[in-house]
Amino acid sequence: MPNTQTMDARKEVTEIVNRETRAFDTQDIDLFLNIVHPDMVWPWPPNANAHDPIEWVLPWGKFNYQRWYKYFEKFFEKYNLVHNSRTIENIVISSEEDGAFAVVDVDTLWESRTGDELHWVGRTCKIYTTVRMKQWKLIAQVGILDYSSFK
Repeated sequence: MPNTQTMDARKEVTEIVNRETRAFDTQDIDLFLNIVHPDMVWPWPPNANAHDPIEWVLPWGKFNYQRWYKYFEKFFEKYNLVHNSRTIENIVISSEEDGAFAVVDVDTLWESRTGDELHWVGRTCKIYTTVRMKQWKLIAQVGILDYSSFK
């Protein structure tokens, strides 16, 4: 049975995943960016079947609050959220309780003002670290990938 601290850490990681979901549901850029670690770098696969990282891209570079804010501001001006379903499949906490990852299944559909769809569907691994007084921050994420053929 996990100890009380590990159970608390799992609750905290669950809360931060849920907070990210709320941020996209409400298009609250500040809510999302406040969970991001200042050293985060976020590579993305070009599509949900690009499992080989040799294909991935790095469109933004290291986290920069202003730059990322402007990106999401433009994104939310262009797209309306149709639905956003995220299910936590697993959370793993390090034995030192200073690192964690959450496996999350994502089904998020956006529609542009012109009717084009952008569908994020698949599984991601969100990686967290603690900073100051055990505050959890998202430090890395594997882009959303389709793992259905691996089952």
